Amino acid sequence: MPTEKELLKEIETLKKKLEVSNNRIKTSKYGVTWLDVPEAFEEETENQLPILKEVKEKAIKNKDNNPTHLLIEGDNYHSLTCLNYTHKNKIDLIYIDPPYNTGKDGFTYKDKRIINKFPDGTLVPKDSPLRHSYWLSFMYKRLDLAKELLKDTGKIVISIDDNEMANLVLLCSKVFGSNNQVAILPTIMNLKGNQDEFGFAGTHEYTVVFAKNISKCSFNQFELDDSELEKWSEDEIGFFKKGAPMRATGEEDKRENRAEMFYPILIKEDEAFAITKDEHFALYDKPSKTFDDKHLSNVISKYENLGYEIVLPYSGKEYGRWRWGFSEKNRKRLKNDVIVTRTKNGISLYKKQRPDLNDLPTKKPKTLFYKPEYSSGNGTSQLKNILGYKAFKNPKPVDLIIDLIQLSTNKKSIVLDFFAGSATTLQACLELNNQGYNIQNIICTNDEGNICTEVTYPRSKKVIKGYVDLKGNAISGLGNSLKYYKTDFVGSNNILSATDEDKSNLAQKAGYLLSIAENTLEEIELSNCYQLFENEKKITAIYFKEELTEMEAFLAKVEKIKKPIVLYLFSWGNRSEFESLFDHLEHITIKTIPQPILEIYKKIYNIVTL
Repeated sequence: MPTEKELLKEIETLKKKLEVSNNRIKTSKYGVTWLDVPEAFEEETENQLPILKEVKEKAIKNKDNNPTHLLIEGDNYHSLTCLNYTHKNKIDLIYIDPPYNTGKDGFTYKDKRIINKFPDGTLVPKDSPLRHSYWLSFMYKRLDLAKELLKDTGKIVISIDDNEMANLVLLCSKVFGSNNQVAILPTIMNLKGNQDEFGFAGTHEYTVVFAKNISKCSFNQFELDDSELEKWSEDEIGFFKKGAPMRATGEEDKRENRAEMFYPILIKEDEAFAITKDEHFALYDKPSKTFDDKHLSNVISKYENLGYEIVLPYSGKEYGRWRWGFSEKNRKRLKNDVIVTRTKNGISLYKKQRPDLNDLPTKKPKTLFYKPEYSSGNGTSQLKNILGYKAFKNPKPVDLIIDLIQLSTNKKSIVLDFFAGSATTLQACLELNNQGYNIQNIICTNDEGNICTEVTYPRSKKVIKGYVDLKGNAISGLGNSLKYYKTDFVGSNNILSATDEDKSNLAQKAGYLLSIAENTLEEIELSNCYQLFENEKKITAIYFKEELTEMEAFLAKVEKIKKPIVLYLFSWGNRSEFESLFDHLEHITIKTIPQPILEIYKKIYNIVTL
């Protein structure tokens, strides 16, 4: 049972929330409104400061000049909090495949309020009265953090289905602005339709696309061979291209095999016609559904005199047959659906092939998003082929994510996925990097149900290093490198109550955050007072103690470094008293810790707790 003090604190918090909610309702415009349910985390994470810590034994390193990708294990709220320091305004594209809130997809929510139902982070059932409020509360905090990570030219792309699609669009409009909505793309994942769904067989999900600033962003187009576009023509019905010959082929292509499919086709001004049944019978002494030789001669004689050319089907030197029978329906089809071509050998007839779903090529992507490769079954088989068993429900197919990245980014980009799941986004980035791209991918996931340790990381490792597929074939690795981090926490108080000791602890443990912010991911030294990281172009040097115990040794090391240096110095404010020690070095940029980190965390904490 909560104590009296805890209850009073809860009441004061709810009063503040009610006051803020009332103000929002008074001032808000059209949009989505929901019961904002506070989310509970583990107690220590609510009263400490988040950091990132490298799990060094899980790093994967290749010297192939490709990017080093980041995998962050932990609740994505805390991962996004850390990334708000390391990657604010740096991300080109965010792609996420969040929980669809179906009641069966594993979406859980831990209600922070003192209530007696659904408080423990278990699966949110479909009949929960707070089902949509839980989901909206969960997504709003994360999307609000994600927005700050995007460049002004950046975009966010989200997969979703009918359960929350309408709410998601309104939520994104609230976070990013309705004027920054780019598209809501029905995305065909099951062309034959899911027969288990009520009323209608479901074929599609949705891909929701928003820009941070639509006036500053742009999208690419598909790369198509111009010859593919030239194959298609247009008539009064629509687009078509030359399909199969009208003359039947195969074993039973003779007149005697299907006599009702043998008849003369009349050509005038390069259009195809057939006589009507009434005309047909009028030329017969006795009505018949087929053409005998005498009747055929009468037809040819009559219509040649009327200016028509006559085309008959042949199989070698014998009479053949057409693909369509002699009927009134097919007579109409001849005019609309037959192409007349002329060669030195005479007239040839072909069917007009009308485009099926998304057959008609276009460089600009269509709002109906479809390729056969986008089938959800492909995603399942791709993952099963890598891990050897069905490890994850409905993973996205790699081809879909590749296309979304290609359309949304430049070849040198940073892509974030904070619902990493089965790591499809990472594989898509690796595939693109093998085609000349230079994409760094950041993927974040928790480890609920061992998803990170049994699916996300193993798949990442296998596609980087190589694996043996289900057929026993050795599949070469795609290369690139990977760093593995976990969210961790320091101090004894939340950001609003942080003591000097908390701040000092944050400075001492912030090294990996700083190395990620500078993209200098290789740790080369760690002492009691300082830490050094590098990449091929620069060094990040950190002196994280207030005391000067090792400053002399640190200064000596820094003086020997020839690369450009980003130097972080401990300070209680935004300027360090140690800066003058480095005035003689020209290739240094000086920054301070922990104050800039605290300022970002404080802003986030204030937004979330209001």
